[in-house]
Amino acid sequence: MARKSKIPEPTPDPEPASSGSDSEQEYDSEAEGSESNDGSSSEQDSVADSFDDGEDFESQGSSDDDEDVLKRQGDESDDDSFDGEGGVQILDTEVLDAPRQWKRDVLGSKKADETGDGEKVDPEKVKAVAAYMHTDDLSSDDEDPEGINNRIGRIPLHWYDDYEHIGYDAHGSKVIKSAQGNMLDQILQNEDDADGKKYTVYDALNAKNVQLTERQIQLIRRLQSGAFAHPEHDANPDYIDYYSGIPEISGINSNRYEKKSRFQPSAFEKLQVRRLLHRLKCGSINMDFLEGKVRDMNDYKKCQEDSDKPFLLWKGDEEDELALRKGPQHIAPPKQPPPGHALSYRPPEEYLPSREELEEWEKLDPEDRPYGNFVPKQFDNLRSVGAYEHAVKERFERCLDLYLCPRVMKRRLNIDPESLVPRLPRASDLRPFPTTKCIEYKDGEVGAVRCLSVSPEGQFIVSGGEDGIVRLWEVQTGRLVRKWNLGDVLTNVVEKEDEKSEEDNETLKPKKPITSIEWNPNRSHHCIIAGVGKCAVIIATGTGGIDDAEVTDALLSDAMSVKGGGNIAAESRAAKAVKWISLKKYNKQDASNSSPISAFGGSAGPIALLQTNRDVASVRWHRKGDYFVTVSPKAGAAAVLIHQLSKAASQQPFGKTKGEVQLACFHPMKPFLFVASKEHVKVYHLVKQVMVKRLLSGCRHISSLDVHCSGDHLVVGSLDRRLVWFDLDLASTPYKTLKYHERALRSVGFHPRYPLMASAADDGSIHVFHSMVYSDLMRNPLIVPVKVLKGHAVTNSLGALTMVFHPTQPWLFSAGADGKIHLFQDL
Repeated sequence: MARKSKIPEPTPDPEPASSGSDSEQEYDSEAEGSESNDGSSSEQDSVADSFDDGEDFESQGSSDDDEDVLKRQGDESDDDSFDGEGGVQILDTEVLDAPRQWKRDVLGSKKADETGDGEKVDPEKVKAVAAYMHTDDLSSDDEDPEGINNRIGRIPLHWYDDYEHIGYDAHGSKVIKSAQGNMLDQILQNEDDADGKKYTVYDALNAKNVQLTERQIQLIRRLQSGAFAHPEHDANPDYIDYYSGIPEISGINSNRYEKKSRFQPSAFEKLQVRRLLHRLKCGSINMDFLEGKVRDMNDYKKCQEDSDKPFLLWKGDEEDELALRKGPQHIAPPKQPPPGHALSYRPPEEYLPSREELEEWEKLDPEDRPYGNFVPKQFDNLRSVGAYEHAVKERFERCLDLYLCPRVMKRRLNIDPESLVPRLPRASDLRPFPTTKCIEYKDGEVGAVRCLSVSPEGQFIVSGGEDGIVRLWEVQTGRLVRKWNLGDVLTNVVEKEDEKSEEDNETLKPKKPITSIEWNPNRSHHCIIAGVGKCAVIIATGTGGIDDAEVTDALLSDAMSVKGGGNIAAESRAAKAVKWISLKKYNKQDASNSSPISAFGGSAGPIALLQTNRDVASVRWHRKGDYFVTVSPKAGAAAVLIHQLSKAASQQPFGKTKGEVQLACFHPMKPFLFVASKEHVKVYHLVKQVMVKRLLSGCRHISSLDVHCSGDHLVVGSLDRRLVWFDLDLASTPYKTLKYHERALRSVGFHPRYPLMASAADDGSIHVFHSMVYSDLMRNPLIVPVKVLKGHAVTNSLGALTMVFHPTQPWLFSAGADGKIHLFQDL
């Protein structure tokens, strides 16, 4: 808050204020504070008079009283009327009748006691004048003569919230906080107070209440209404033409402002400077010419030419001068070939033509002759050589060719082909990835191994081969833990089921290879599903802990005790396509393979069997471990079946299909189902039951597919050696198509944790790729081949049939037609 100063009391205006409707426009404070505490009239009376006769805040021009003041000022021509310090002129003017707006020339000087000619001035008059011009205290807020204000500066006040004081004054004493109470109650109390406390504001810096004066209230209200703060301010003063003592030649255009171009650099001078710099750069002038030492450059050049100084005849920059000159681009004429031996004055004998050759030479056209119009001749010396008779003609024809034949300057780009190929990072910088074969899993002559699957924790691996046996291996030791002969399971089921027809017996009796096997991705569910023949067999591994064994038994309870073909509605389409059969009796007979591996017990061995109409080619789990999908390519509309293990129920999602379905898998996060035919991949929304997208692979026969853990990328392998990468957010066409293998691809897949991708083919090799998928949608995936793994022999035109990554380590398992299973680690 500003320091309060003592305001001089203005002399009241003798003329009464105007009445009527104009008086209603005055401030409300005029009625409340018309009289001050000492009994004198308020300062607002002079302001209220300034708005009489309908004047508003914006009408702040000069009045007629200004002319009288200017006339009296013009009569004052003596220099003695000014004080000794060269200050303000003292005016002997009656100021009792204060004007509505105070004029600049009615101003008291510092020495208001006497004028220049010794006349005394009434101090009361000067005081009345100062009441209008020096009413406001315009001193700085920092001035505190008593030293009682707060001196903390611009320190935040909330620093003193925990203290009883709010700062220190100039004497070092604490500025104690004042009890404020409820600010809302205080404002309401001030509004009802008749003593003028409603104009009391709280000074937070000095912790005290400050009473606003009527003058300050008036200034605030004028600012709110958009007028000048001071009523004495004259926004439009009359122009006073002071005489400077210099006679004017003409008054025309004497009050015009200077042009803007007078304050800016001259454009013409700028152009002249640019021309001179250009001539100086080209050499047509020199510094002597600019400095005035040489008046004409022609004379200077003549003086230079007359000198006998040596000069270069061929400088070597003639071509550069022609290229820099104005006009069309100079193109140098093609160089003529250098003269050969035939053009010598004494050529060898073999170059001299015989008489028969001369006769043939004359019959030829000039352009078909070997040397044109020239005939090689032999001379004894060079002085005997005469002038060439066709020299002028040949020179003219050459000039004519240069003049008439169009020529174009061609710029050859010297581009390094390696610079066009993108730079890929080194394989050593992209580690870890599998590099070395470490463990080989063997169990005699097992035939070709078609499928592999790893447990979610990475401790066990299962394999399915041509002999129809599922083998369970321990990853670290390579030990064969369990094996289940699914061929015997199908045979026992056929023998026990009397209602089976002979046709069904013939289809189930033969041992068929295991085409697909998949471990449950849920860590709490220790079971696998294997596709063999027309059936999909559910096997409990018996590897669960104390809690997982109970969860697995609860999951398999309905499948173990299923009756009547499963929980499938009789009127549904799936009732004709699939049937659930319990294998509980088989486990009792085969006690050797039904014992659990874990010490905590639980179920082990084949639990249930799903019988379909056609051979099962592929089985895939959902990520939660309850649903799984089976694919039978020859089953037509029932090719794709979705099953729920916990309820032993099945459903057929499609009523009809176009083409043979080869593979199917679930989206890792969304309710999408990917269904692959021989040439296309269709994406279906399982909740909305609509097709979302159709991916055009460009392949002839799709053999495998896998979805990235992010769910935005899909990789497809085909029998025509193509590895196709799809970006599901980008387009329906492939993002990348790779062809590194020499034979058909059998298996492709992503690593669930590391940025790795691999493909296995019939050439016996496995290609490992670094496949980084960025979270930034503006960056494309980085695909870099890093390693080629070899270890499988080609048997019956088949090589590596399947591969699968370890779930937690950068390891890779592979199996092939040679019956071997390998583990590759990152050594």
